[in-house]
Amino acid sequence: MASRKQQRRDAIAALVMEQGVVTVGALAERFNVSMQTIRRDVDVLCKDKMMRRMHGRIELSEEFLNIPFDLRAGTNQTGKRAIGEAAAKLIPNGATLFISIGSTPLSVAQALGRRKGLTVITNNLSAAMALSEEVSNRIILPGGEVRLPDRDILGNDVLDFFGRFRADFAVFGAAGIAEDGGLLEFHTSEVCVRQKICKNARHSLLVADWSKFGRMAPALGDNIANMDHVIIDRRPDDRFAPLLTSIEERLLVAEGQPR
Repeated sequence: MASRKQQRRDAIAALVMEQGVVTVGALAERFNVSMQTIRRDVDVLCKDKMMRRMHGRIELSEEFLNIPFDLRAGTNQTGKRAIGEAAAKLIPNGATLFISIGSTPLSVAQALGRRKGLTVITNNLSAAMALSEEVSNRIILPGGEVRLPDRDILGNDVLDFFGRFRADFAVFGAAGIAEDGGLLEFHTSEVCVRQKICKNARHSLLVADWSKFGRMAPALGDNIANMDHVIIDRRPDDRFAPLLTSIEERLLVAEGQPR
């Protein structure tokens, strides 16, 4: 069993991965230890370069921080559009689907503009708006606080919200994809939501452009091998060839090229 010290350090790491930044003072108060003790913990946690201490706080290093939504949405638009069109072909009129947060799932929502009678269960407000022009659609949103500038809703209430529904399809992305197929996110809450919608849907659709392969993020959950459909715009570098070969029957390459 891990020592109390190790348990505390694991808890600190989980908290930083969830929130992005936490002050040393807040950690000392939370764990009822001295600030000197927390500083020693932080020094150990910062050795792997995932976290760093800056001016009385501990935060994720820059390479593990998420990119603002509008910037993500504006990158590789051609590739994401190709992914969206390919995914939309798998979803018929009248389907019920979960759509998670992210710019690539938003591309799927935009491509579904010609579908009718959809029931869309989502915490992605941009996706909801993209599908709201078709009056035959039914759009269901969770309550809670909107996270800006991403225009999405996260938290424990969202997890409970998705748990109350079943769907034909779950459409979701990933912040990064490791060489072993691990799906990475910047927050554990995003991992939990993805796991919930996959569990409650008949078909899981992972949509990810080529840049997500090899991109690092701290929170791990699920594996690409467990997805029913994997839709990408083009193949990444040769490091990932064995991984993609292992899922070839479930892989759809849309051949979108970045601008």
